[in-house]
Amino acid sequence: MKILIATEKPFAPVAVEGIRKEVEAAGYQLALLEKYTEKQQLLAAVADADAVIIRSDKIDAEVFDAAPQLKIVVRAGAGYDNVDLDAATAHGVVVMNTPGQNANAVAELVFGLLVYAVRNFYNGKAGTELAGKHLGILAYGNVGRNVARIAKGFGMEVSAYDAFCPAEAIEADGVKAAKSQEELFDTADIVSLHIPATPETIRSINHDLFGRMKQGGILVNTARKEVIDEAGVIQLLGERTDLKFLTDIKPDADVDFQQFEGRYFSTPKKMGAQTAEANINAGIAAAKQIVGFFTEGCTRFQVNK
Repeated sequence: MKILIATEKPFAPVAVEGIRKEVEAAGYQLALLEKYTEKQQLLAAVADADAVIIRSDKIDAEVFDAAPQLKIVVRAGAGYDNVDLDAATAHGVVVMNTPGQNANAVAELVFGLLVYAVRNFYNGKAGTELAGKHLGILAYGNVGRNVARIAKGFGMEVSAYDAFCPAEAIEADGVKAAKSQEELFDTADIVSLHIPATPETIRSINHDLFGRMKQGGILVNTARKEVIDEAGVIQLLGERTDLKFLTDIKPDADVDFQQFEGRYFSTPKKMGAQTAEANINAGIAAAKQIVGFFTEGCTRFQVNK
């Protein structure tokens, strides 16, 4: 049984060794494809793979066509929109993610971005504090729960909206359950996005929704770039000089956003899971899930049908 790690952006060496330990203890072979620069390299590497562990690498129908032995793909991380789920299902391949492994890393980044922004990007001028501010969390999954936990430590008022999470579950954590995403944007000083990119959410964060925020509102996106209607947000920032937009995903229209100096910030690349701990946790979790799939038929984290 051949398990392939295919990562354009490699795992940390310690994570690879952790994966290797899990894979070889189960009697399987580990293969590495790191820092590849052409898709053809990926197509060649998957030709005899039974399982693949990826990060943000794109796995489409062409990859599945090139991998006749492939039975499972595990995305080391929560999001999995980089995998063509329909193509996977058509090829009889199980796709899993590793929910929760990167959650604390992403949540901590949210507050790194926020402290930087409310202190005016450390330009020497007086800023504001997070204590006493109202934070709205859109989607109350693993990351959202960690964001709420940290926000309480800052002394913030916290509310959340999640169409798929009962209000009772949210309020059991001491977080106010908003009745709608519109209510969340109406009432919060800061909104932190943790929604996946789905047909329902793509470009859903638009001019009108963001524009509902009160004076001095801040929008933070550490979810997916696709959920932002970039044209609408650019228009709004031009109209409302009091708003700020922070993200760890460089937008397609990054050059256009640069005009809003002091109110916009983007990291050079996706940074949410870029910690040693998250890197290790997600990689080893992926290896364990593959071993569990082959030895016990476990499909607990399957995301396709």
